Amino acid sequence: MASNKQAVQTPDAPAAIGTYSQAVRVDDTVYLSGQIGLDPDTMQMVEGIEAQIHRVFRNLRAVASASGSSFDDMVKLNVYLTDLANFAKVNEIMAGYFHQPYPARAAVGVAALPRAALVEMDGVLVVQD
Repeated sequence: MASNKQAVQTPDAPAAIGTYSQAVRVDDTVYLSGQIGLDPDTMQMVEGIEAQIHRVFRNLRAVASASGSSFDDMVKLNVYLTDLANFAKVNEIMAGYFHQPYPARAAVGVAALPRAALVEMDGVLVVQD
């Protein structure tokens, strides 16, 4: 049985810089690439951890929407932080973007992220048709 693999792209999230897609949809599953706090209009990093967390969620939401899904379809979210002390802020802000049941999640402390970002997130969605 062959799968239906297609790249997802939207101007409402930062353009892919390199050899990857903003997301890839395979049948009912969407794999979101990592997003950092880049403003899609200027391709510049927003300032500060709170602004970056919000921008990352907005970028991910835009790609999810372009794939025909939404955050209600998110089953897994991975969070990468250069300072795990900011994890409480991620939880606080995330509550404004997601509803129960929340996605499964991992939080990982990392030494550095592209463009000196403070946070990056990626995720997996299962589209409910």
